[in-house]
Amino acid sequence: MHSARSPLILFLVYMALMVLISVFHLGCKLGNSDNNSPKFKEVTVQRGTFLVIVTANGVVKPINRIEIKSKASGIVEDLPVEEGDFIKKGDLIARLDQKDELAEFGQAQANYDIAKAELKQAQKSFERRNKLFNQNLISEEERDQIELSLAVANGKLIQAETTLERAKERLSESIVRAPIDGIILQKYVEKGQIIASGVSNVSGGTPIVDIADMQSVYIEAGIDEIDVGKVGESQSVMVTAEAYPDLLFKGKIDRISPEARIEQNVTLFDVIVGVENLEGKLKSGMNTTIEITIVRKDSILLVPAMALQPMEKKNTYRVLLKKEGKFKPHPVEVGLSDFKNAEVISGLQEGDIIGIAMISRLKDENDQREERIRRSRSFGTTSR
Repeated sequence: MHSARSPLILFLVYMALMVLISVFHLGCKLGNSDNNSPKFKEVTVQRGTFLVIVTANGVVKPINRIEIKSKASGIVEDLPVEEGDFIKKGDLIARLDQKDELAEFGQAQANYDIAKAELKQAQKSFERRNKLFNQNLISEEERDQIELSLAVANGKLIQAETTLERAKERLSESIVRAPIDGIILQKYVEKGQIIASGVSNVSGGTPIVDIADMQSVYIEAGIDEIDVGKVGESQSVMVTAEAYPDLLFKGKIDRISPEARIEQNVTLFDVIVGVENLEGKLKSGMNTTIEITIVRKDSILLVPAMALQPMEKKNTYRVLLKKEGKFKPHPVEVGLSDFKNAEVISGLQEGDIIGIAMISRLKDENDQREERIRRSRSFGTTSR
């Protein structure tokens, strides 16, 4: 029994000793004026750039995305494209089985040729009969009959020509070509698959591919309602993509949604940012971060915001200015400020040294030690 308790007693004695050492060390920091640890963090007043930036996460989307369907139905015989392929306007996307269309076109062509020949024959007959009529060799009734035959032949030719044009159109519809220059974003069918017409089918037909011109894209990002009032259309935007963290893409705000949306209890307004993408690096669906500069002032005096102590007068604060080796309260006037830095209007010069009290740092160290001690004690008492 004695041997089981001895390690625990030694552990408690050791921890008590560590507590005494920690308390003594902390007391030295707080009370010993000769200690090397400074009570103030020294900061040199320097010139810099003051920025107010609104940031938001966004997604790359194509500006002109087209879903390609076929006007004809049938089996896909040829599909020479893959996702990611760059194609030119007029390039072949898909070719359907053309057997029926070719047969229909051939029949329509033959009917047109026949109608054309019949019209030619009817025209000659009319000319001969009309000549005989002018010579009073045939009656007016006979002349009218041949004139009617000419009109009928002309009507048949027009009808055959219309049928031929429609057959030619259906034949061309079985070949699907790219309507624009772009990139194949998605392919929905494969060779040998039967697809439905996008015109005659009530379901809207079978999509074949999606094409988009990716030389210009847009970023859709949600801006918090707190910041949306600070931005406007045509404002410049810097864009970074997760895929290219070292690259910056330039854009501008094209549109701000008039209606908010709620995402995880946060009210957001969608902002559309147009971006040039001539090298094609930005892909559809990529995650991005946009930065919109609201305020920028270069080469101004800056001090840390945490060094400022408020005074009664508006925009006037007190800082601890180092003079003759000691920190003394000193009034300054500030302009722009955020949670990190503040612009100095008057009261300080470049190179001045100000102090930031380090009490909070010592308190944090003390809290951390107490937490370690508490955990150690907890370990010793709960083990059984």
